[in-house]
Amino acid sequence: MAIIRTHLNKLFTYGWRLSFVPLLVILAASGCGFQLEGSGRLPVSVATTYLDTQKPYTEFYDSLRDALEARGAELVDSRQEAGAILRILEDSSGQRILSVSARNTPQEYEIFYTVTFSLEAEGTSLIETESLVVTRSYAYDETQVLGKGAEEQVLRQSLAQDLARQVLRLMEVGRTTVPSSQS
Repeated sequence: MAIIRTHLNKLFTYGWRLSFVPLLVILAASGCGFQLEGSGRLPVSVATTYLDTQKPYTEFYDSLRDALEARGAELVDSRQEAGAILRILEDSSGQRILSVSARNTPQEYEIFYTVTFSLEAEGTSLIETESLVVTRSYAYDETQVLGKGAEEQVLRQSLAQDLARQVLRLMEVGRTTVPSSQS
């Protein structure tokens, strides 16, 4: 019985210390301003946003729309209803060959996704025209054409989601209020 008490005392003594360490880490992380990705607040000026684009059916547009809605922004159908206008000036993707075999067949591709955008709220530019480019590469095997096509599509969607997160981060670190005009 004494052995059990000794082990229980050690468990409670060391167990308390072990549970105290994660608590200290959490407090330190929250004290330094750490936030989980996607938990930041968008500026009040973009609470109602109009997405102005010529291509509303792309992976980036869908990812951006979903990300804005997840952060609490209301997407409106007309410029008149909007507090902010997010202009997507370029939304393009493609691929290029990175390497070829001795028989001159592609062995590795690079997928790229390019977005150019600007953000305006109440007639004031919050983000000047900004271009972002993300790339990924993948190995190509001519015996697995269908699988590689699916892999390319998954990578393209991943790139679009990365770009949408980058745009949101730029919106978060931008000005939180629209500056008033000075007389």
